[in-house]
Amino acid sequence: MNMELIQLRGHHLFCLLGFRGMGYSEAYAMNMKHIHQQLREQPHTIVRVISGADDLCAKFPCDQPYHCDAVRVFEQDQALLHVLQLHIGDELTWQDIEKRMRTFATPDLIERVCFDCQWRKYGVCEEGIVRIQHGEGLRELS
Repeated sequence: MNMELIQLRGHHLFCLLGFRGMGYSEAYAMNMKHIHQQLREQPHTIVRVISGADDLCAKFPCDQPYHCDAVRVFEQDQALLHVLQLHIGDELTWQDIEKRMRTFATPDLIERVCFDCQWRKYGVCEEGIVRIQHGEGLRELS
């Protein structure tokens, strides 16, 4: 069993809930699909919460405006980590992150914290929180 450590920033914990295969580029989407699949199939995978660019940002396309270091993104990270009672440097399993989401997150959190996200219009992150609340885990990708 592959137990690689995955490094994620605060808001990406929630982006993974809504991931449906779309991304900023094909390489970004494939990287996110790999991480999503790893966490879905191996929920005991360790996630390290970090500040700034993480394993998803690593594949952000160079031909688009880089927002991974934007103040607004750091604010989103901190707000979402606060809700989950997580801190930079924490290491826990994806399964434990899902437990925290079940306990502390509600779908309206996305509207409050991620109101300016370009992906929010699809409503998939809110749907992802509902899945987690029902104990269904990450959605299987088609």
